[in-house]
This record gives sequence, structure tokens and C-alpha cells, in this order.
Amino acid sequence: MRFLASLFALALLSQVQAAPFGASDSLTRRAPSVTRVCGTEPSAQKVADIESRFQSERRDPTAQAEPFAVSVVWHVITDGTEGALSDATIAAQLDVLQQGFGSGYVFTTSSVNRVDNPTWFTGIDGSSDTSGSVAYDMKKSTRTGDAMTLNVWSVKFTNGLLGYATFPSEYSRRPEVDGVVILYSSFPGGTTAPYDLGQTVTHEVGHWVGLYHTFQGGCNGQGDGVDDTPAQGRPTSGCPARADTCPRKPGDDPIHNFMDYSTDICLTEFTPGQYTRAASFMTTYRVGK
Repeated sequence: MRFLASLFALALLSQVQAAPFGASDSLTRRAPSVTRVCGTEPSAQKVADIESRFQSERRDPTAQAEPFAVSVVWHVITDGTEGALSDATIAAQLDVLQQGFGSGYVFTTSSVNRVDNPTWFTGIDGSSDTSGSVAYDMKKSTRTGDAMTLNVWSVKFTNGLLGYATFPSEYSRRPEVDGVVILYSSFPGGTTAPYDLGQTVTHEVGHWVGLYHTFQGGCNGQGDGVDDTPAQGRPTSGCPARADTCPRKPGDDPIHNFMDYSTDICLTEFTPGQYTRAASFMTTYRVGK
């Protein structure tokens, strides 16, 4: 357990360092004119399938003696005029991602792939990565690396989506679509305020390491499978001072958790339980694959 204990300590330190991105009592706490929309919304049946498989295949994360080393490939998709992301913007996004996950993970840019393809840029809606879809064609044509290679595609969603991701357990069956797809204007300094500080990538990579939304399943059932995230009846909008959508369950809503839908400035933390779950999923489905 020494590695996990160290991971928790380093993660907590990183959250303190991330304070400039966090919410303070002096902030205006109104709901934004737009709401975070993530396309990673697994059905109850899919969650049951993932959890059943995980229980039968689970590996002990304490066998992982070092931080998880993740190579990142950035696929910057444009239509030839819109969508370009500078090297400085990509570096800033990597810093946000690293800061969010803490020193239990080491994210390193492996390469930046710039592609002008109008169909890929605006033709993805997050509904399907199946063969024949625009998303499948884009991913299969460009994805590189193994299970520990995080492929990030930046595109322009036209349906209000901010991003979506694949889960670790999907890699063995469909490695060609593994990764996260992100609205390009949500990168740091983008134009999709108040989702313009880069936390959409942090959120979607949370799915990529095995986490559900904190409001998964609502107030009843197994929720997100993490003991230290209180039950949450619905996603948070904006950055409220406090919320409790499951008043009959202990604890307030985890409005500052990266896996909620709060605005970027409000998102500051993962919990120890989430780190434990992610470490188990990474060890089971990504390390050495």
C-alpha cells in the first residue's frame, strides 16, 4: 500500500498547488449560460458489464511501484482555418492535466499530429465510434501507441458537447478507438467560457483511467463505485457555494470533484477513493498492454 499512500499524499499536494484554478467564496456563483455536457454517459447495463468484468479480472494496484507514465499524443484537427492549437496552448493543457492528477501520474507529450480535415473537425457528435462512423474513421486513421498512450483529438462539436472518452476495459476489444475527444475551444485560453481552463481534458481523462461521473446512478444503487464521493442526484451547474441533491444520504454533493459537471474554475480535486479505483483500472487494463 506504500505506493497508494504516496499517491494520495502527492495528489493532495497537487490540489493545494491548483488553488488558483479553484473556487473561492468571492466568486460569483451563478449558473453559466451553458452547461457542461459530457458524452461519456454509460447506461446502467454497460456499468454493470464493466463492473462484473472488473471484479473477475482485477489486479492488485500495489504491484505498481512507480507513478503511471502516460505518453500523450495530441491530434489537432482543423478545417483548414479554424481549430488550430499552438504548441504553447498544448503545453498549458498538459500542465493543467498534470496538476489535476498529481504526481502519481506522469503525463508527457509524445507527439503533436496536425490534420486539416473539415469532415472530422465538425462531423463528430459523440454518439458512436462504431465502424463506418466519422469518429471511427478519424481514430482508426490517426491513433498511435499502446494502452498507456493517451490519444487526445481536438475537434469542433456542433451539438453542445465538451468531450467524451473510452473506458480502460474497452481497450482490449477496440484499441483503435481508445482515447478522448475534446472540444478544441475548451483548452486553456479558449472561447468556451466558463469551460475554458482546460478541465474538460482532466474530466475526460478521468473516464479514461476508469472513473464514472460522481452523479452516476443518482441517489440510489452503487453510484460511481467510490466510497468517499457522496451520493449525488444530478450534475452540478455552475459553481454553487453548496449543494445536496441526496438529502437522505450523508454528505454534500462533491461539487469540486473533477468528475462532476461544475464550471472549470470550480473543479479542484479527485478523492483518495477515486485514486484507488483508477490505480486498479490502470493496473488491470493498461499497464503492460
